[in-house]
Amino acid sequence: MSKRTWLLVAAGAPLLAFLGILVWASAQTGGRAGGMGVNTEFGVAQVETEPAPDFSLVLLDGARVSLSDLRGRVVLVDFWASWCAPCRQEAPVLEQTYLEYAGADVEFVGVNIWDLPDNAATYVAQFGISYPNGVDGEGKIAIDYGVQGIPEKFFIDRKGLIRQKFVGPMRESVLKETLVSLIAE
Repeated sequence: MSKRTWLLVAAGAPLLAFLGILVWASAQTGGRAGGMGVNTEFGVAQVETEPAPDFSLVLLDGARVSLSDLRGRVVLVDFWASWCAPCRQEAPVLEQTYLEYAGADVEFVGVNIWDLPDNAATYVAQFGISYPNGVDGEGKIAIDYGVQGIPEKFFIDRKGLIRQKFVGPMRESVLKETLVSLIAE
C-alpha cells in the first residue's frame, strides 16, 4: 500500500467508527432528537410546589392511566429509557420499593422517553416491573414536566402537587424516606 492509502485508512477509520456510533444511537432512540440525555448530576432538584401537569398515558399493556385518576395517592412519576445505564441500575430498587408500598396509597408510573416501544417492553419484562409503564412517544409529558435528562423522578402528593424532583438514580433509603414523608402528611 502507498503512503497515501495508509493516510486515508488512518483518517477514515475514526470517522467510520463515529458514524457507526451515531447510527447505533439513532436506532436505539428511534431517531428522536435529545435521545442521549442521561443526567450526569444526581440528587434532589429544586422545584416549585405547584400542581403536577395532568397526563393520560397509554400503557404497554394497552390500558391507560391518567394522573388525575390517582389523586388521593402519593405518586412517583419516573422518566426513563431502556438504553439508560442509571435507569437500569435503579430498576430493581424501584420495583422492590413499589411492591413494599403498594398497599399504602402509593402509585408509581413509569414514563418511557426517547426510546422505541419494543425496547421499553423488553426492559419492563427483563426487570419484572409490575407498576404501570407507557411510552411518551411524542415527548409531551416529558416537555410538560421540564425533563432535561434521564432518569428523573417527580414525587406528587395526595393533593396533586409536585413536592420533589430527583435527578439520577435513587438509593433505596432516599426513595423510602421520601415516600414515608409524603405518606405521613
